[in-house]
Amino acid sequence: MNTDQAYELLMDAGVTEEKSILTVRRWLRERKITFEGKGQNKSGYKFHDTVQAMSMLTDAGIAESMGMQIVERWISEGKVENIGLQTRKIEYISNGAKISRSDHVPEDSDPMIRQLKVKIKAQDEQIKGIEQLHQTSIHSLIQQRDKLQKEMMKIEKEKTELQYETKKLLRENMDLRNELLKLKEELAKGHYKERKQPRGTQLPLQPNDYRQKLGLSKSASQKEILAGYKKLLKITHPDHGGSAEAFHYIKTEYDVYKNSMKG
Repeated sequence: MNTDQAYELLMDAGVTEEKSILTVRRWLRERKITFEGKGQNKSGYKFHDTVQAMSMLTDAGIAESMGMQIVERWISEGKVENIGLQTRKIEYISNGAKISRSDHVPEDSDPMIRQLKVKIKAQDEQIKGIEQLHQTSIHSLIQQRDKLQKEMMKIEKEKTELQYETKKLLRENMDLRNELLKLKEELAKGHYKERKQPRGTQLPLQPNDYRQKLGLSKSASQKEILAGYKKLLKITHPDHGGSAEAFHYIKTEYDVYKNSMKG
């Protein structure tokens, strides 16, 4: 590297003009660069690797973090041929300098590589954290799924029980309707027979007739007979979904029975 190339690179790295001149003079005294006379300028110097470029910037007093950014830009611009330090004899800064070394430097000595390894390690830790969070989320979702399945089974059981109760109520309702229809027919037949009787001739009601119609035993008391009629009146009442005609028949017979008790 000659003086003009060194000055050009220092200016490109953002070093002030005064400091660049002083640095070039020092490098020339230290024989790290060569002097090229006027008309012999060879611009466009390329570093052999990143270590060589960083060494130059560090020697010029540029901070490591800033130097890494500059080297990255030089790599993209093609001013640095290799990333890292190659295992062969290389020159410190200048192609014409006498200061050289041929030892193999570990890749970790390159600040860029160290920084990349730090970034990779940080990304690995981030990925590990994401995986742990993912596993935790899966475990939580499984617990929620199991809980929902239990709730669904409970709802299905309640639904089955409700359907059973509904069917049971429907059967009871059908049985009750059949009983009411049967009672209606019996009352209608009894009323028809009463209409066929000659006027002025009313057959006396037998005490056991009421008990038999109400399905009571022959020894049932008058209180039980009245309770049986009241129950039928409640069932056949139109407000409770019963038949007005059936209610009328039972009410008439109920009144007759009550009057017979007064006599």
